Amino acid sequence: MIPPQTATTLPRADGADCLAANAWICPEYVRTRSEELLQAVGEHLALTGSAVLLAILVALPLALLVRRLPRLELPVVGLTTLLYTVPSLAMFSLLLPLFGLSSATVVTGLVLYSLTVLVRNFLAGLASVPEDVRRAARGMGYGPLRLLLSVELPLALPSMMAGVRIATVSAVALTTVGAIVGHGGLGNLIYSGMSSYFRAQVLTASVLCVVIAVAFDLLLLALQRACTPWLRTDGRARRGRRPARGTEVITDGAG
Repeated sequence: MIPPQTATTLPRADGADCLAANAWICPEYVRTRSEELLQAVGEHLALTGSAVLLAILVALPLALLVRRLPRLELPVVGLTTLLYTVPSLAMFSLLLPLFGLSSATVVTGLVLYSLTVLVRNFLAGLASVPEDVRRAARGMGYGPLRLLLSVELPLALPSMMAGVRIATVSAVALTTVGAIVGHGGLGNLIYSGMSSYFRAQVLTASVLCVVIAVAFDLLLLALQRACTPWLRTDGRARRGRRPARGTEVITDGAG
């Protein structure tokens, strides 16, 4: 049962009567609706994860194509940027005739929104690979595919992962808009809670969205650090070469 809209009791930290009081923080709501919450979290994770993976599979070939044919950079980057400017409600409405009231509508919209961030960061990462490194690899007999997989992609990984992290966090938030077609994960709970003024449902679902976004970001950051151990080695080496405090003053005085 939805609590009455006229409830004005201050939020309570615990207690079964927090439902009747329509408190913002209500452990009883989490306990009694745990199955519904877990189902919404599962749908949210599935929509976000599949959208980001599909976006990577589309963005990486686009970035490689643009690098090979630089004249395509302006139309590709311009088109992905234009898609990013379309309001989310309008985007899902435009996709409805193609996919209907299904999760495919939400996933496709999230993929289109992620492209501009991913393509730009993938291009920036590939452009950051020093040309002398490429020439050295070619001199060692590396072919185009081996050069890409063994040299360019590993060196471009930090910039590429930065784009993946931004796109993932954005997708977590945008997934909630999928509630307009009935596939918004936690967004379904947020929207139904807002329409019925069910405070505990709105706050709990919103907090879970933030938790999912932070968890995804930390997971991707850990993955990036695990895949780029040379960055930590370089950082320690630079700190090791840093002169000790006071060294410069002593040297100047001796001169």
